[in-house]
Amino acid sequence: MNLILLGPPGAGKGTQSVLLEKRFAIPQISTGDMLRAAVTAATPMGVKAKGFMDAGDLVPDEVVVGIVRERLQQSDCVSGFILDGFPRTVPQADALDESLAQLKKKLVAVVSLQVDIDALVERLTGRRACMNCGKVYHLKFDPPAADGTCTACSGKLVQRDDDHEDTIRRRMDAYHQQTAPLEDYYRRTGLLLSIDGMASIENVQQAILSGLQAS
Repeated sequence: MNLILLGPPGAGKGTQSVLLEKRFAIPQISTGDMLRAAVTAATPMGVKAKGFMDAGDLVPDEVVVGIVRERLQQSDCVSGFILDGFPRTVPQADALDESLAQLKKKLVAVVSLQVDIDALVERLTGRRACMNCGKVYHLKFDPPAADGTCTACSGKLVQRDDDHEDTIRRRMDAYHQQTAPLEDYYRRTGLLLSIDGMASIENVQQAILSGLQAS
């Protein structure tokens, strides 16, 4: 079961990845995790990536793709994988296709979580996190017992910098400019599975499973 999860920040990719990981016993793999692991393990591509990161430069596509390729050859990916956060662009998707062909692996589906941007902004701007224990609340959907105070430990609740509306909308714009074209790319291959990401976690998961069964 080889899958890709697409969707803008806050769409629920991480939550759905964890559920799919448990159900199919396959690893959820994020670009950030792969980069850090490759650098720590000093793999050939990890060494290259570290050079760019230490210089404050973006890691080029060919190195990122190389790290993905290294990761997909590890033993826990024999039965499948869930790619979260990669590919981000059409050139990366082309390179991934080439690598998968060389590894004799095929994608089963590309799950794209569809969300309403204004609703997503409301979802993200309403989040508050405890400075002490890290517990996350939502002012509308999961409010704390006392305003500004964590119910679990009485710590102070704060809004993260990346949960401010202007930051969120910039991230959304970047996603749509770079990553949204991947939907057309995978739609042409017949792999795209569009899912209503605004439904409940349980309903989104069931829709994904139903779509995978039908694919």
